[in-house]
Amino acid sequence: MTILLKSLSFIDSKGIHKPDDYIFDGGSFVKAAPTIPKQIDQTLDCTGLFGSAGWVDLRCMACEPGEEYKESLDSLGALLQASGFSKAVLMPNTHPAIQNKNDIQFLKSKTSGWFTEAVIQASITKDNKGEDFTDILDLNSHGAFVFGDGLNPLSNPDRLAKVLQYLQKFDGILFDHSYEPLLALFGQMHEGLVSTKIGMKGIPGLAEEIAVKKNLDILRYTGGRLHFQTISTKGAVEAIRLAKQEGLSVTCDTSIYHLLFSDEDLQTFDSNFKVNPPFRDHENILALIEGLQDGTIDALVSNHQPQDIDAKHMEFDLAQSGTIGLQTFLPAMAKLSDQLGWQLLISKITDGPRRVLGEDLSSISSLTIFDPSEAWHYNHKSNLSLSSNHPWMNSTLQGKVKFVINRDKLNKL
Repeated sequence: MTILLKSLSFIDSKGIHKPDDYIFDGGSFVKAAPTIPKQIDQTLDCTGLFGSAGWVDLRCMACEPGEEYKESLDSLGALLQASGFSKAVLMPNTHPAIQNKNDIQFLKSKTSGWFTEAVIQASITKDNKGEDFTDILDLNSHGAFVFGDGLNPLSNPDRLAKVLQYLQKFDGILFDHSYEPLLALFGQMHEGLVSTKIGMKGIPGLAEEIAVKKNLDILRYTGGRLHFQTISTKGAVEAIRLAKQEGLSVTCDTSIYHLLFSDEDLQTFDSNFKVNPPFRDHENILALIEGLQDGTIDALVSNHQPQDIDAKHMEFDLAQSGTIGLQTFLPAMAKLSDQLGWQLLISKITDGPRRVLGEDLSSISSLTIFDPSEAWHYNHKSNLSLSSNHPWMNSTLQGKVKFVINRDKLNKL
């Protein structure tokens, strides 16, 4: 399909380009001038709109199989498409976990009709418990190259070392949400002044920092590829920065909402603010922003974790962690755009995650086109997720995806 994009302001690593006409044919993206092809299948008026290479989310969750009432694969596929994502990594924390070839085949079958390309993250240990390994080579033979236990850290150093060695057989990559579980035991929020003030058991930044430093030491010993997910502390940023300067094959991401919310928001005891890792204080937030700006943090993720009302509408210490974050991702970027700039934000959901996945950046096979200023009301009617656990529910937000193009498929929103 050959598409003419009229007056599009395109964003890439060089900046925001002035409005121009472009041609996209599924395999190439070029300026239309000086010659427009005779065969144009679609013409899109992009006046006032921004566009970029298709967005990639490295961390989102469907709850199928097992808890389809929170988020089915069908609802997640529709949600990703409407939220502007052309590719997404699916976490393995389902029931049962994604841990054998039948699970991989099930997900491939269910996502084969998606507009968005699904990258299946396979469990590295059985039931994501951090103990016995899954059949890694068999999972790889069925297409898995991203491995990890998703919500659970691989905290056993022996298991981590063996995994990093094993994945080198096929250039696999380990995704790990690194923290020390015993230091985070019974914690409900970031440990600091606010947790002390409101009498809540805190999770110290040390729980994340010790795990990140330990895992970097193991990576230094074993080699391999390690990607830290949802880092949230100053110490973790500093450790990963030094490891990159040393030349280790390490990358990392952070959740976009960790740049917008802090531990101070939890003073209302709204369980929608209960996430893991917890929202930190302003010193840690500034460190995350610095890490994004200097390239230490490679990607921003939605960390989309649906929870039904029964899991959230209860006492704070009993409520489940997590928030949905796909449909609100563009509005979140809009709130950060004055501080960070669109060029940086877009790079962290395009080039950054594509490098993490080992992709070639020389071509563009998908596009996301959006209006950064369009206002819309986020409520139970407009919400496309089966869950509604987000603190912005019933708010007016700014930023709307208008078109998504993925190879020969066009989605008008």
